[in-house]
Amino acid sequence: MSALDTSTVSAWPAWPDYALVEDLLPSLRDFAHRGRVALATLVGVQGPSPRPLGSEMAIAADGAVAGYVSGGCVEAAVAAEASMALAERRPRLLDYGVGSDVLDIQLSCGGRIGIFVRELREAASYVHALGVARRERRTVTMLSDAATGEWDIRDGACSAGDGGYAVVHRPPLRVVVVGGDPVTLAVARLAPLLGVEVVLLRPHGPATPPVGTTLAGYDARSLNVALSALALDDRTAVYSLSHDAEVDHAVSSHALASQAFSVGVLGSRHKIDARMQRLRDDGVSEQALERLRLPAGLPIGAQTPHGIALSILAEVCQRDRARAE
Repeated sequence: MSALDTSTVSAWPAWPDYALVEDLLPSLRDFAHRGRVALATLVGVQGPSPRPLGSEMAIAADGAVAGYVSGGCVEAAVAAEASMALAERRPRLLDYGVGSDVLDIQLSCGGRIGIFVRELREAASYVHALGVARRERRTVTMLSDAATGEWDIRDGACSAGDGGYAVVHRPPLRVVVVGGDPVTLAVARLAPLLGVEVVLLRPHGPATPPVGTTLAGYDARSLNVALSALALDDRTAVYSLSHDAEVDHAVSSHALASQAFSVGVLGSRHKIDARMQRLRDDGVSEQALERLRLPAGLPIGAQTPHGIALSILAEVCQRDRARAE
């Protein structure tokens, strides 16, 4: 495969804002509305790689891009290849890095990657199917045929057969926060920047959610009613930031009885033993207590609302990553 003249890519951005787009669905929806769209998927990794397998990049027919598949080393070339794939209506497998025939594009990490580029046909249907799965918090797998680029979406996590590629799409990470203090507000505003959805519970609080937040849900009903209405799956973390011992206990007890992968309570280290014993007295198992983070957040010495919120969200991401290893 010969190297492409990336000058054919219209107005390649001076700064990689495209790489800050983790959720491709809104961009794909916009690109599909404007015209045809291509999708590039990282399908092979040898050695180190800044991006995990399955990372994707969307490329519009007019050259707009969202997402990234490497550390900035190949994205312009991938966009140019995507433009050609749209013109030829034929998918292609790109090969970059150590041992590749493309000598003028090397990876700073020293690895080698394979990227599958194809037109995303019936893009609106694809976006709709993934959007429905997300709203229903279902795991689905997108299967692509290597020869034609045709796609299919199936429920659950599954692998591709010969001659194809699979990308598993899981529900977004979600954090349920209970409270109404400045830390709660900071979590609600910071989490979406990390691709984490927020459900905010503020028992007997204002009828409307806080201004400047993008929430997956807001519930101001009584705590018992709000908790009973929650569906807590294994992609959800629950953090009580209420500064009320009874509320904290009710929230943690309820969450530890669910599939929630991380449960945290904001408070003093001096109260840890008493909190743990009370949960044991309520019948919470030692195995369940391993998911409890007391006090909430990584120990980074944070003292401001934004700093504490950052420590909590870092803990959520760390706990999620730890179970995947």
